[in-house]
This record gives sequence, C-alpha cells and structure tokens, in this order.
Amino acid sequence: MPDYELLEMILFRVYRRGDTKPIAKRLVAEFGSFAEVVNASEQRLKEVDGVGDRAIEELRLIRAAALRLAKGQVMLKPVLSSWPALIDYLRSAQAFEAREQFRILFLDKKNRLVADEVQGRGTVDHTPVYVREVVKRALELHATALILVHNHPSGDPTPSRADIDMTKQIADAARPLGVVVHDHVIVGRAGHASFRQMRLI
Repeated sequence: MPDYELLEMILFRVYRRGDTKPIAKRLVAEFGSFAEVVNASEQRLKEVDGVGDRAIEELRLIRAAALRLAKGQVMLKPVLSSWPALIDYLRSAQAFEAREQFRILFLDKKNRLVADEVQGRGTVDHTPVYVREVVKRALELHATALILVHNHPSGDPTPSRADIDMTKQIADAARPLGVVVHDHVIVGRAGHASFRQMRLI
C-alpha cells in the first residue's frame, strides 16, 4: 500500500464526507514519506492546505500508538537480546525530532529496562549532558548498565568528536560505581550508529 493511501484511510476518519486523497498526496509530496508526515511538527502540518487541528490530532494518535507498540517489544525481553526491536523503537522515538534529545535507557543486572528517560533537549546540533547527573540518576534507579541515545537532526548519525569524548567521560565516571555503558546509539533519518559496533566503546 503506498504511503498516500494509508494516510488517505487515516484522514477519512476526520473528513468522512470529503475526498482525502488530495490532502494525503499533498502531505507525502511535502514531507516525503508516511513516517515523515506522522513525525512532522504541528506548525509544518498546518502549512499544508486542508490540514486542520483534527487531522493533526489523528496523526499524533497514530504516532503515539506506533511508539507504544515499539516500546512494548523492547520491554518484553532483555534489551540486548532484542537489539533490532530496540533500534526500531529509538528511531521511532527520536530520529525525526527537529532538535537534539539525549535519552538514557537504564538497565538492571539482567539487562531488562528499568527506566527510559529523556535527560535533555538541546538545539539542532548540541545537547548539554552532565556526567554527574547521568551517574547520579543511574544510582538512584539501582541500574547496573546504561545505553546512551541521542539523535542528529541533520539525518547523518555519524558520531562527532564531542559525542565520543562525552561517552568516554560517562563510561569512566560510571565504571568505578559498578555501572557499565553498554552502548551509545545515535539515530537519524539516514539510519543509526552504534558506538559498540564501531568499536568506540
């Protein structure tokens, strides 16, 4: 099913007596894909002719449901044994954000998810991260491992020198306290990068 047809069906719930195909096609033409439409900001959606508050609410509902499903797959088993499901969830949650977000997944001894928290939001190319606060929160939650996550709004998930240095600082501060940094994942529209797979951890 083409992206515009799926959008057409979703929008039919809002515009029951109208032809939703033109609006759906305009949305795909403007944003490029179903995923980009669902993750677009309210302001940008309103710029598309025919899109009103009710349509935006419906798209937000679809996004929330998709995130809930993706997160559910991660919660069912140890995180490290369901890596593809984790990446799907992280990309759904952050890859399309217009600003950087720094997220931490806190894990227990069996690598089960204890907490999933966004620790900071920044600009289009920077998020302040405080090493002390990261380690303090891990101890508060009795976590024994962390997976660090942030997004690159540019779309390119390649780690910067600052990303590498910050990861090393957190790992070095956490290790003596019995907390291991399993990975740092960067997500973007063009894919993801894993520090562990790149041998940066």
